[in-house]
Amino acid sequence: MFQATRKPTTRRTMFGTLDLVFHATVHNIRKTHRNALAGLLINIFQTAILLATFYLMFSILGIRGNAIRGDFLLYLMSGIFLFMAHIKALGAIARADGPTSSMMQHAPLTTFVTIGAAALSSLYLQLLSMIVILFLYHVLWTPIVIANPIGALAMLLLAWLSGVGVGIVFFSLRPWAPEAVTIASTIYSRLNMVVSGKMFVANTLPGYMLAMFDWNPLFHAIDQARGFIFINYNPHFSSPTYPLWVSLGLIMIGLLIESFTRRHASISWGAGR
Repeated sequence: MFQATRKPTTRRTMFGTLDLVFHATVHNIRKTHRNALAGLLINIFQTAILLATFYLMFSILGIRGNAIRGDFLLYLMSGIFLFMAHIKALGAIARADGPTSSMMQHAPLTTFVTIGAAALSSLYLQLLSMIVILFLYHVLWTPIVIANPIGALAMLLLAWLSGVGVGIVFFSLRPWAPEAVTIASTIYSRLNMVVSGKMFVANTLPGYMLAMFDWNPLFHAIDQARGFIFINYNPHFSSPTYPLWVSLGLIMIGLLIESFTRRHASISWGAGR
């Protein structure tokens, strides 16, 4: 009957939202498997399979000489790690609970929380998987030498951020056309198997082919990352700022569309889905 009301302050609201994001992130990490360690191992296994596939393909086709002079497996890892960070962030956000989800009936939960949780959970899994694989390779195979680790990590975060930007755009459009957005996100992910540039470096491409790839922020992030990893590679045809501005632009566009969608969304849209 009698309740003591506490006036919400900006600080209390901010920490409350961060607490919600934290718990939603933990929930997302455990969503694929109840055992968190098993979920991590599955992610590591997926990355290792992709790495082994490209290693065999390069070896069978005899195109290892086209890679940067240095550790060939590290060259492959530099592309695959950034590719996985980009694609996993995109997929996690595109599949996050939207404004028509029944979970949105719980008052503290918002689409901002679900987007933040999906982005952070994907980044956590990819960083942990990368650290485990690099540690095992360093200990069991050969010592790893990275010319500029901070710069390489910054490019990984840019690859993840660009995936976040694309994912938010797909997320905001999903309530209007869920099937079309699912198909579009799948096509984009498959297309990036080629246009991400993880199989080659920009310096080796002729001008007419470079124009086919330089629109992609992931292509720039991977090429710049290899410039930070390998001391004998200096990228001339990619930019570290391009993926940053594209990512920020996509995030702003996605949030604007999401705000419009949230105001017009009806819970009946999600009925039967």
